[in-house]
Amino acid sequence: MNIKDVSTKLDIPADTLRYWERVGVIPPVTRATSGYRDYQPADLDWCNFAKCMREAGVSIEALIEYIDLYQQGDSTTDTRKTLLEDQLATIQAKRDAVQATYDKLAYKIAHYGQHGLNPFAHKEEK
Repeated sequence: MNIKDVSTKLDIPADTLRYWERVGVIPPVTRATSGYRDYQPADLDWCNFAKCMREAGVSIEALIEYIDLYQQGDSTTDTRKTLLEDQLATIQAKRDAVQATYDKLAYKIAHYGQHGLNPFAHKEEK
């Protein structure tokens, strides 16, 4: 599959796909005899993984480190797992912060316009 088709299928700009490959966010993509990228199913899996991680806020640097470790083989399994666990903890902290903001907004909307309501309260005070 060529880069244009992958870009359309995965909704990732072609320039982003090229950049990810150049800096090591994804492993080198299979090339056709013509030299053009010829994305195979494994290449698409890496692109999907990178897209998902980037959408969750995982840094380019962390992804590069993960791919580098992956390419070193099975001896890095524990290190890769630790890296993923660290990223999961970071995402969980972000999720908790978003949930707290959501709760505050939901409370304000539910009680909007009530007289005597502290405009900065986000839950009922007892």
